[in-house]
Amino acid sequence: MKRKIITAILTALVLSTSCTAVKKERKQEKATSLEVSFNYQRQNDHGSNQYAVWIENESGDVVKTLFVTSFTAKGRARGDEKPVRGYIKRPYCVPNWVKAAKADNLSDQQIDAVTGATPQVSGLQTFTWDFTDQEGKKVEYGTYKVFVEATLFDPSSITHSGTFTIPGKPGERVTFSSQITVPDEKHKDMVTGVQAVLR
Repeated sequence: MKRKIITAILTALVLSTSCTAVKKERKQEKATSLEVSFNYQRQNDHGSNQYAVWIENESGDVVKTLFVTSFTAKGRARGDEKPVRGYIKRPYCVPNWVKAAKADNLSDQQIDAVTGATPQVSGLQTFTWDFTDQEGKKVEYGTYKVFVEATLFDPSSITHSGTFTIPGKPGERVTFSSQITVPDEKHKDMVTGVQAVLR
């Protein structure tokens, strides 16, 4: 009889300890990054194929630019021309990012750190935010907003945005809303299927 009681007590203790450990493990499970992705369909017109991906804090300040196409940020020089930033040559190039990031105040070095060539091939584009700011410092937990802006063609641009909190839990998805300046049926599929998931 005593043996049965002792066995029952020990079993209860083991179960209680394992339940507490599981609860603690679940409680400590926090996301460490945000993965942003979308389908990119390269367009043939010269005033297209420009996009930017960035994160803003609750106050609307840009915390980090994850990517901006190089023409938009650095421009292109032909022959003896001096390079002029693309958004100056073509003010329609991702205007929301230009304004939010205060692009005119960014040095060439800062611009270089976030730019990349416009993809020559269509396909899935993926970017990861590791919860750090532009200087590589960890940001505070709180509410943030992710933006994906695409210049479809000249005055037509679309901006996808969604709000999320960090750290959050791995697997949580961001809900996006979209705003377009001028509808453009020809180039509307340039950026589609925008998603963001906490990892």
